[in-house]
Amino acid sequence: MEGGLVFIGDLDLTTRKVLRWLIERKPIKDIVEWANAFSLWPVHLMTSCCGVELGAAYAPRFDLERYGSLPFVSPRQTNLIIIEGTLTRKMARVARITWEQMADPKFVIAMGACAIDGGLFWNSYNVVRANEVIPVDIYIPGCPPRPEALARAILMLQQRIKSRGITRHDLELIEKNLKIERVELARE
Repeated sequence: MEGGLVFIGDLDLTTRKVLRWLIERKPIKDIVEWANAFSLWPVHLMTSCCGVELGAAYAPRFDLERYGSLPFVSPRQTNLIIIEGTLTRKMARVARITWEQMADPKFVIAMGACAIDGGLFWNSYNVVRANEVIPVDIYIPGCPPRPEALARAILMLQQRIKSRGITRHDLELIEKNLKIERVELARE
C-alpha cells in the first residue's frame, strides 16, 4: 500500500463516541428535547372518577392533542401515565406493571386528591397513594380537577422536560437500544 491511510479501532467504541457527540450538540439536542416534550402519549388506565375529567380534557372543547398529547391504549406505545383518582391495592399493581411496560423516558401525573393522599378514602385499608407505587412527576390537586388543570399539568411537564434536557440516563437508554438492534441484525 503506497501513501494510503489505514484506520484500526473498535467500531462499537467509535460509534458510541460519535453518537454521544452528536446528541450533546445543539441541533440534535434541541430536536430530541422538543420531540420528547411534544410526544406525551398517556396510556388510558382509568382508576376512578377523575377519568371523566380526563375524557373531557381530550374532547373537542379542551382538545389536549393541540399540546402534543394523544391518548393510546397500549402501554408499550406510551410514555405517560395519568393516575386518575383513587388507586386501590389491586389497581396499584396494574399501574406498576403498566408503568414498567411503558417506553423510556416515561412520566407520571397524579390527578385528584385521591391519587395524592387518598382524598375521601384517606383512612381506608385498601387505598394506596400514587407516589408509593410509581415516581410521580406532576400532582394535580382537586376533587375532581377540571380539564384546564390537566392541560396546565401537560404544559408544566413539557417545561420540565425542556429544562431538564438530555441526561446521562437518556444516553444510556439510547445506547442500550442500539445494542439490541445490533444483536437483532446479527441474528438475521
